[in-house]
Amino acid sequence: MKERILIIGGGLSGLTLAYLLSKKGKDAKVIEASSRLGGRIQTIKGKLGTPLELGATWFSEIHKNLISLIDELGLQKYPQYSKGISLFQTNSSQPPQHFFVSESEKPSYRLKGGTQNLIDALVNKINPEKIDLNTKAIAISEVDNELLVEISNGEKRYADIVVLCLPPELIGSQIQFSPQLPSMMSQLLPSVHTWMSGSIKFVLEYESPFWRKNGYSGMLFSHSNIITEMHDHTNFEENKFGFTGFLNGEAASYSQEERKQFVLKQLIELLGEEAKKPPNYFDKIWTNEFVVGGDQMVQRPHQNNGHPALQQSYKNDKLFLSGTETAIEYGGYMEGAVVSALRIINLL
Repeated sequence: MKERILIIGGGLSGLTLAYLLSKKGKDAKVIEASSRLGGRIQTIKGKLGTPLELGATWFSEIHKNLISLIDELGLQKYPQYSKGISLFQTNSSQPPQHFFVSESEKPSYRLKGGTQNLIDALVNKINPEKIDLNTKAIAISEVDNELLVEISNGEKRYADIVVLCLPPELIGSQIQFSPQLPSMMSQLLPSVHTWMSGSIKFVLEYESPFWRKNGYSGMLFSHSNIITEMHDHTNFEENKFGFTGFLNGEAASYSQEERKQFVLKQLIELLGEEAKKPPNYFDKIWTNEFVVGGDQMVQRPHQNNGHPALQQSYKNDKLFLSGTETAIEYGGYMEGAVVSALRIINLL
């Protein structure tokens, strides 16, 4: 099976690249190792129908390429709710501090219907026959003037050009190259920070926005409890309600039910008994095989994102790297994923 262009990775970068190529009349095949598209974007529906974000959620006016894509696809953004009292817990022995977010501040935005709508809109613009799920690349070899991509099930794919739209650490830990990549590149890949790797995102759904009625914004930051960051997660239409945010890293040692109980205990203490019985709670630890493949050599956030070596082509200009961690600006963010796709489209 031979492809002109093979894109490995069906997240925002890979799908944006496939969409941009299709606009130029160039079909590309997208293969995705997991059973779903979207990568670190994942929206689920709660029992009451609330779009709940387990992955990438927010963006701002400075993310111009992302917003341009959203507009082009006919999607709608709306500002993150922040009106009312916000809470900051410095330690568990003192009451939380109150603060307010000025309405003059530039807001963060969310996507109407959930961030997954961005993925779905891109997929709708791509020939469905050009997307294969459950197709994990494990080796890439240079054969004559083309690349051979070996799949985990033993299948072989050939392509003139391969674009890797994966976290660089995954490329280094899960794909074998023949001939090998330059030694400098092999050393670099494990040290590129994969954004959201190890993060624990949680979502809660409620029948009513009781916190708003009580004068709270739903925004919480804490240095002393299981929830480290939380935001109001009411939908665009303001008829579905909830919270989303992050748990501290130590929470991974608990079961999901234990995490839920710790979350509810913290919210009851801060927001009252109305927080006691959410119709839905769910969380996700971002450590699966589609996000991280080994022990990362990372000391700081966004380490080596946008490194010059990630901008280069390999295998005699037949192998390229894309994905948000390769972006020179906004690495790790949705904007970075779009920027990386725009860079590649100008090279092909």
